[in-house]
Amino acid sequence: MPQDLGGALAEVRALLLDPGLARAVAAGRRRGTAPAVVRAELRPVALKAGPRLQIVTDDGARPHTRNVSFGPEADAAVDALLAEPFGNWHVETATTTLQVRVTKRGEAQLHRAPAPHPGVRPQPDHRTTAGDGATAGADSAPVAPVNGHDRVREHLLDPDDPFFAAIGASAAKRRQVDAFLRALAATLPADLTGPLRVVDLGCGNAYLTFAAHRYLTGRGVAVEVVGVDVREDQRRRNTALAEQLGCADQVRFVAGTILDATVDPAPDLVLALHACDTATDEALARAVRWEARWVLAAPCCHHDLAAQLRANPAPTPYEPLVRHGILRERFADVLTDALRAALLRLHGYRVEVVEFVDSRHTPRNLLLRARRTGAAPTAEQRAEYAGLVEQWQVTPCLKTLLDRPAGGSDATR
Repeated sequence: MPQDLGGALAEVRALLLDPGLARAVAAGRRRGTAPAVVRAELRPVALKAGPRLQIVTDDGARPHTRNVSFGPEADAAVDALLAEPFGNWHVETATTTLQVRVTKRGEAQLHRAPAPHPGVRPQPDHRTTAGDGATAGADSAPVAPVNGHDRVREHLLDPDDPFFAAIGASAAKRRQVDAFLRALAATLPADLTGPLRVVDLGCGNAYLTFAAHRYLTGRGVAVEVVGVDVREDQRRRNTALAEQLGCADQVRFVAGTILDATVDPAPDLVLALHACDTATDEALARAVRWEARWVLAAPCCHHDLAAQLRANPAPTPYEPLVRHGILRERFADVLTDALRAALLRLHGYRVEVVEFVDSRHTPRNLLLRARRTGAAPTAEQRAEYAGLVEQWQVTPCLKTLLDRPAGGSDATR
């Protein structure tokens, strides 16, 4: 239920100046306004000069960090930020998480949830700098402690975040999550506030589902996330986990196939991490049918086109590319994703194909990153696609899926 904005901001102020503050983020903008900065993050830090409140503001070009003393200086700095027309505040303390979203009518929508470990006092970041001026490197992630000239790589989500332990993520999975979130951060606009609807197709154990929610809410984005998996036992497990993490009102799960699961309303952002073989095509087809604004898909194995390449003679002079099994399999991977990217372009998307994580962590490290523009395909783009499928005598699964008449939940927008 909407509440008075002044009262909501007074509650935020009290939490920002409370000794139990862990972290706070302000982002987005209210209707018809623009804050002086696109984002602000606050957290307690321990300097040699004593405890300080660190404030990192980003003007869209670069972050600026300052450390202010608790008392009148911190009070004034917090009041100045609260006076800015931010659209969202996200505040985490030792006992609670508070999210405030400003509606179009200038009212406040509040969401409260218990902290992952209530009663545990957050420890401030420890810095080696002795002064109160800017410290290097604080943006959307905490700056790691410095030892000499060595610096641990910053993460968009703290590797020790309790949610990682709750989902049982291995170190390798945490690296993949961090890499995927960096790709997500590079895809979404800096001033995004929501409401943002996200679907994770083929979510499995939902580590990406929860990570996306955790990261986006940390950015101050009002977000609703749906995880889809074919197994009912996974749906029950993930739903229980959402309740444990205190986000069941924002993260929900449905059981069903990627093609047929009911997702309503249609999402703005579609995620698909390591959906096997043609399951990636199914995810991309649904994204296109939904006219999703953004798509991030990391394909897994590629068997469909590999089988077609084995069944058909290679065009001259490319027979050596597919003569040996290992070369044919690798070429099939490349051809599959090249055709997927081409088809997305034909359906109004701007597409990038990038490496999202080092191959040492997983060989399946390619990412299709697409943003809907609605632009009509050019004659050259049509000719490129037609030339590839004609020459290699293949029919991509994604093309078959997109040619099917829309129906059911696919038609919902």
